[in-house]
Amino acid sequence: MSDVVDYKIYGDDMQLIEIELDPDEGVRAEVGAMMYMSDNIEMQTSTGGGLFKGFKRMITGESFFITTFLNKGKGKAHVAFGAPYPGKIIPLNLSKIGGTFICQKDAFLCAAQGIEIEIAFTKRFGAGLFGGEGFILQRLVGDGLAFVHAGGTIIQRDLAANETLRVDTGCLVAFAPSVDYDIQFVGGFKNALFGGEGIFLAKMTGPGTIYLQSLPFSRLADRIWAAARFKQKGEKKGVAGLGGGLLGGLLGGDSV
Repeated sequence: MSDVVDYKIYGDDMQLIEIELDPDEGVRAEVGAMMYMSDNIEMQTSTGGGLFKGFKRMITGESFFITTFLNKGKGKAHVAFGAPYPGKIIPLNLSKIGGTFICQKDAFLCAAQGIEIEIAFTKRFGAGLFGGEGFILQRLVGDGLAFVHAGGTIIQRDLAANETLRVDTGCLVAFAPSVDYDIQFVGGFKNALFGGEGIFLAKMTGPGTIYLQSLPFSRLADRIWAAARFKQKGEKKGVAGLGGGLLGGLLGGDSV
């Protein structure tokens, strides 16, 4: 049985979550996610159940080790975890949604002690080959609170039976096991070549809940990488050979 923990989420675009622990309660989190903690909290870093579980987490995109934060004092204690990039933290009460939920790789942030992170394989070959997230997803299992993180604004959609929503594969964050997950080819030569949205979409069919993100980390990373390359090129070559990095930066939108 998972520990029953209280929590509070702070911030808007760069959120953090503070967990309140009673004596002997604990929370598990990815290595490096902790921001601050009370003096009477004890850290225990391990594979979380043997080498096999450590390797399973590595396959799902998490680290080999996981850290448990235990309240060893006699009163309440607090520990906080920060989101890795701009976005929102999504609380999932697994006891109210069937005891399991499926998430994209790297989505897990922290969870009450007792929640397990397992491998979820996509059911279809096409979904794994063209689904953006590959064959491997995360499955969170337990009867307590788990917290996942996603980029930008988060949308929750509750699909009725046989209701279908087509989603950009990178925008899919998490979904209930009852939702059917498949990949659909975007028809038409011009759509595939010039559409700019990718040639495959995730086809989600209800019933069940899905969570979507407006800013997948891959999009953010691509924009940062493209801007960095442009800036570096401008600083080296200048604009028409004149002015070097100063003129190139001004025309590129930098202020002085």
